[in-house]
Amino acid sequence: MQLAPLYPILYRILQPSFPSCLWFGDRNSPAIALTFDDGPHPQYTRELLQVLDGYGIKASFFWLGACVSRTPTLAREVYQRGHGIGLHGYNHYSFPFLKPTVLRQSLLRTQEVIAQACQIDPVTVRDVRPPNGLFTPRTLSLLHEWNYRPVMWSVVPEDWERPGVTVVTQRVLKQVQNGSLIVLHDGYHGGQDVAQTAERLIPQLLQQGYHFVTVDYLWQLARRNFATHQGKVSE
Repeated sequence: MQLAPLYPILYRILQPSFPSCLWFGDRNSPAIALTFDDGPHPQYTRELLQVLDGYGIKASFFWLGACVSRTPTLAREVYQRGHGIGLHGYNHYSFPFLKPTVLRQSLLRTQEVIAQACQIDPVTVRDVRPPNGLFTPRTLSLLHEWNYRPVMWSVVPEDWERPGVTVVTQRVLKQVQNGSLIVLHDGYHGGQDVAQTAERLIPQLLQQGYHFVTVDYLWQLARRNFATHQGKVSE
């Protein structure tokens, strides 16, 4: 069942209700973020990397710990190319259905396998995207308590349902705007088409004047805008 038409509506409802999450970047800037969930996949992620390399684009990947464990060399290649790395849980389990201790262990375990694969400090991997986009206020409270940064989305073309490269591309082009945070998938569900979708989508977005940044850059913009707003309020 495809719910793609509902995601823009859900976004407009959820975003103002949960402002502590990252939903988008700067609406006054053409900087947008391509993000990819559910990987790394030994075939689909490699194909995607070739496309991103061809355009010199940095994206952000939200990984499943189990997939990193199976492909540590590929994970290191993604990191070494300068792409952003985030957490999607060790397995693709919806966070609200996990006990807090189980959820935390899932995130810590994923941080650890990423750190081992990429040879980095695990505490530097702080961005978290909940699988299936499911979360509760309690989930977000726990993530903040554990010093994670919850990352959501503003454009969800539902590519995991595989409606076709043309349909996914059209959905993104219809919804994209300054600061958009776009969700695609390079895992077992949807990853079959991800490289072709990126190859079709990226040049059209570049032609429209957008440029691509990582999620971490969007966080920097968000902090900068917040500080500016606070300064104006205090004047």
